Amino acid sequence: NACAPAGWPPSNECFNLQPAPRNMAQDIMKTPRSKLFALLALLALGATAPAASLTAAEPAPKTKIAVVISTLNNPWFVVLGEAARSRAVELGYEATVFDSQNDTAKETAHFENAIAGGYKAILFNPTDANGSIANARRAQAAGIPVFCIDREINATNVATAQLLSDNYSGCVKLGEYFVEQVGEEGAYVELLGLVGDNNTWNRSKGFHSVVDRYPGLKMVAQQSAEFDRAKALEVMESILQKHPAINAVFCGNDAMAMGAYQALVAAGKDRQVKVFGFDGADDVVRLIAEKKIVATGMQFPKQMARQAAEFADQYLKGKRDFPQKIPVKVDLVTQQNVHRYGDYGKKQ
Repeated sequence: NACAPAGWPPSNECFNLQPAPRNMAQDIMKTPRSKLFALLALLALGATAPAASLTAAEPAPKTKIAVVISTLNNPWFVVLGEAARSRAVELGYEATVFDSQNDTAKETAHFENAIAGGYKAILFNPTDANGSIANARRAQAAGIPVFCIDREINATNVATAQLLSDNYSGCVKLGEYFVEQVGEEGAYVELLGLVGDNNTWNRSKGFHSVVDRYPGLKMVAQQSAEFDRAKALEVMESILQKHPAINAVFCGNDAMAMGAYQALVAAGKDRQVKVFGFDGADDVVRLIAEKKIVATGMQFPKQMARQAAEFADQYLKGKRDFPQKIPVKVDLVTQQNVHRYGDYGKKQ
């Protein structure tokens, strides 16, 4: 700002003095030639630089692992699938759980989607020991390793490894405890799982290897309830109509034990009939603690699932020497030791 100088017409106002506008063309003409060339080169570089260099680079996509589970209609298998998925994510992978709904055709569709979708490993809980072999072979042909969890397929060197509960030995223990609790005489029922699943027969054989030594223990009914709680309720209601005076029921998994127990409660026989399960599901562990169910076999689904995810990680990092079958010990859970168990495993 400046004020009018003396001698001007009288004024008390001040006014702004702006510098004369610069002539860019004149400035460039005055610029030394070397500087001018450098300036033009910088301008050209800025105009042609790709847009990607001006923004942060996007992260590379994660390697994908598929978790294909026989059914999510059972809390035990939900835990199995989620434990596998969570461990894969912890190891840095993108992991997706697929529900086969105990249907080999749906399982086949999941395998086809996993192969087409670029998944690099499959953590697999099969629907059928024989019917699922073709799906594992399909993945093997595509160069995708398959790691079976809990359930096996009846083929060697198709799955990279199979992590399986020691069902037979677990049910030998359960059979011994059954005789201890029921006695050497009495009538009992057995609810079987899926007839196409080896676990069904390994558990049944382990149980009978003990119980069949006592001729006074009579099995009055043996029927499949397909490892399903609602089906077990229905089957048990029907059996109770024909055999109302039973002493015990042995169930091939805990979902069926829950269904059988519901049927016994409805019939007013829950205090007379002893219920034995297998799996280590939280709802059965709770009822054992409440002295409503006698015992179960704890399978440790989280341990198996996490190990399978770790095997897949090791394979993708170059390891190839995996044992074909890895047995996982089963614990007998009773009313005496139930305080040590919960959340699908042993308390720390």
